[in-house]
Amino acid sequence: MDKYAYLSNVDSAWLDDLYQQYLKEPSSVESGWARFFEGFELARTDHDVLPGVRSGGGDTEHIRKEFNVLALINGYRTRGHLFTDTNPVRARRTYVPTLAIENFGLAKADLSTVFEAGNEIGIGAASLERIIEHLEVTYCRSIGVEYRYIRDPEKVRWLQERMEGTRNMPDFSLEDKKEILFKLNQAVVFEKFLGKKFIGQKRFSIEGGETLIPALDWVIEHGGNELGISDVVIGMAHRGRLNVLANTLNKTYQSIFGEFEGKDYDDALVEGDVKYHMGYSSTVVTNKKKEVHLTLCPNPSHLESVGPVMQGIARAIIEHDHAFDDSKVCPIIIHGDAAIAGQGVVYELVQMANLKAYSTGGTLHIVVNNQVGFTTNYIDGRSSTYCTDVGKVTLCPVFHVNGDDVEAVCLAMEMALEYRQKFKTDVFIDLLGYRRHGHNEGDEPKFTQPLLYKAISSHPDPRSIYKEKLLQSGDIEADLAKEMEQQFKEMLQERLEDSRQIDKSTITPFLAGRWNGFERPANGAFDESPATGVPVKTLKEIGKKLCEVPEGKKFFSKLERILKDRERMLVEGTVDWGLAELLAYGSLLVDGHPVRMTGQDVERGTFSHRHAVVKMEDSEEEFIHLKHIRPKQALLQIYNSLLSEYAVLGFEYGYAFATPNALTIWEAQFGDFVNGAQIILDQYLCAAEEKWKAMNGTVLLLPHGYEGQGAEHSSARMERFLSSCAEGNMQVVNCTTPANFFHVLRRQVAWPFRRPLVVFTPKSLLRHQKCVSTLEELGKGRFQEVIDDGAADPKKVDTLVFCQGKIYYELLEKKEELGTDTLAIVRVEQLHPLPEAQLKQVLAKYKQAERHVWVQEEPENMGAWPYMSMCFPGERLEVVARPRSAAPATGSAQRSAAQQKAIIDKTFEKNLKRAKARA
Repeated sequence: MDKYAYLSNVDSAWLDDLYQQYLKEPSSVESGWARFFEGFELARTDHDVLPGVRSGGGDTEHIRKEFNVLALINGYRTRGHLFTDTNPVRARRTYVPTLAIENFGLAKADLSTVFEAGNEIGIGAASLERIIEHLEVTYCRSIGVEYRYIRDPEKVRWLQERMEGTRNMPDFSLEDKKEILFKLNQAVVFEKFLGKKFIGQKRFSIEGGETLIPALDWVIEHGGNELGISDVVIGMAHRGRLNVLANTLNKTYQSIFGEFEGKDYDDALVEGDVKYHMGYSSTVVTNKKKEVHLTLCPNPSHLESVGPVMQGIARAIIEHDHAFDDSKVCPIIIHGDAAIAGQGVVYELVQMANLKAYSTGGTLHIVVNNQVGFTTNYIDGRSSTYCTDVGKVTLCPVFHVNGDDVEAVCLAMEMALEYRQKFKTDVFIDLLGYRRHGHNEGDEPKFTQPLLYKAISSHPDPRSIYKEKLLQSGDIEADLAKEMEQQFKEMLQERLEDSRQIDKSTITPFLAGRWNGFERPANGAFDESPATGVPVKTLKEIGKKLCEVPEGKKFFSKLERILKDRERMLVEGTVDWGLAELLAYGSLLVDGHPVRMTGQDVERGTFSHRHAVVKMEDSEEEFIHLKHIRPKQALLQIYNSLLSEYAVLGFEYGYAFATPNALTIWEAQFGDFVNGAQIILDQYLCAAEEKWKAMNGTVLLLPHGYEGQGAEHSSARMERFLSSCAEGNMQVVNCTTPANFFHVLRRQVAWPFRRPLVVFTPKSLLRHQKCVSTLEELGKGRFQEVIDDGAADPKKVDTLVFCQGKIYYELLEKKEELGTDTLAIVRVEQLHPLPEAQLKQVLAKYKQAERHVWVQEEPENMGAWPYMSMCFPGERLEVVARPRSAAPATGSAQRSAAQQKAIIDKTFEKNLKRAKARA
């Protein structure tokens, strides 16, 4: 049907001209309508009738009102969400202009007039009254939708037709309604039971937002049965977590009750965590017998930090379980309203959503909107209209839903899920509810929100509201709801009694099925590294592939020289840092271990040493040598990241949770910037295994070294990592040779367990003429935790120097310059777990030495010294370092050079005195 058919007396060519002028681009649709009508009015004013009106005239006033009705329809589509009935406990803020018909050039006298504009919303010619009723029900009841800013006409049309075709009115079967009531019953009764049995204990209940449980159930049922989803990965904070664990993931009530008893753990090697931080994995079966695997990530109290972690897990499952088919996996993040608006990592995560390195095919962002953040009112918690406004950054639709209307909640989830499956983008669902108690169950909210909590205290829970609705409609009998409640209470009481018979609490690792064959390391596991050599023949085969220029392709001339240098080194049997690194990755790929690496400049390398991804000279076409080593090699992924540390490291950490057989690496542009991800380091990387019994093998490469580049380009803050080290919770190394770097990367997947690996990597050493290794050193042996001074005679040594990293080469240069044989330089390549047995052997070997010195570039209060002063096995150890300082380094290159010289001179003071005396 022609869009102007109902304007039969108007020349459609003229209308089309206006349409093309003002309405063709959806991005300007609101202002476009205004200008459209302006053009229409100008034309009407200048002519007795409209341009092109055929002989016989036409009712120009009625035609003008047809357009006014179209403007009204557009007003509801664009701004209807501002006038919804979505807040269950308080009146909404007032927004102007309203959708009153007078604001659109219409009057009450027009309500009975039939307008052809009804065709626009799919109801045919209809009275204005009926058109408004249709729009009110669609856009201004329990669901409000923001979508008109989306620039893709297909997406706008899909949402428009989906909502206006059903008027956003749920149409659930009787069985569906009973299932919804059943899940609501579980959610409400579970919380009330906990409140009665564990009075005053923190549980961070979901009371006021209980419809979250049937909402998740509907995603699992509809997604599993109708949309082919077989995995759901969930990240959420503590509020409502116990309810989700029990009633969505089916963690046993018995084990949850046992955690309330505060019993000790059956594993002495873990410290555990509070019950509302624990993760869990399970498999549920839908009503149509479809299996859906559920994963709830563990999380700390640091709100929103779990978001990137669960996204990394989801990406790994998409890749390795479903061959990159993201329609099989549904990521869900459950936010709080204050956190989604206030935590910057949310913005980082939203910006990652459509990037090739991080895409998961769209995420459902469910906001459990309590309308308060601890004690802060929502109006003081954000400047934006809605807490979900971050979703508009990437043009995602936002559904605002009344949390008391459980059927509307389930319908919104259904639409959101279907949109996600079709268009592969994020969707935001703002579930407006309230928080029945204070921040926790022992907190008094009336101190700060007296009026709100007066309303909440008398407000019925969602189950009571829904039960009453079903009773009035005749869908259920009163006895059914009572039976549901009584049976569930009796079952909970039985499980409570069972829990009291348990002596010890057990921590069940989440994702346990993916970790079959891996065991947490026993005492002594780090005493000797496993063999990690690769036959030289294999290394040369890999190296040859790393030097090739594809036939018919032309690289940038400087890049071709780099490839020729690689080729020359292989012929000579030597490798520099960059080549050793690439050989490590290539050998792992050949061995069947996937390799994934991201960071801000990892494709080339911050210091132009890696060149793992190269570009053709005359195009943007990419070539990745590591992807072309052998047929059927393992998956390689290497991506430059967005400029983020927090979310990107969190993502890679999550990815490593789900892929223990892969080498997963995040590299900082400079190590100094790693503290942008401090929450991931402190709450996850350092402590996850001890808290949640969850191993992780993430690798961090952190460029570190003092080269006169100032306080933000010198130090990866080694001391912060080492201060968090205990009982082998992570491996911290600072390699001085390409071979040792090669072996430590390969060691990471050779261990029968996984622990994070933090590598302080070099900058100037990347091209240092002495920082080279031989192919034979890569071909045999293993990682060396301690490297002795091979040129020293123990009988002559009176000064024993221990160091790590770049400064070794400066010490070596000075030693060779002085020609001294009384000083030995021992490199401690692994700082944690500290190789005490090997260090004791070194001390015994050089027992003649009178002076033991730890030498470092960093200030005395930084670097490895604070850790070594506590952990070094010798009785006496002095330190040579920069003076104690608040800043890691000076901004003056001249002062930096003087400080570096002072360190070297102090180390060799005996030798310098002898040399002076001889002179």
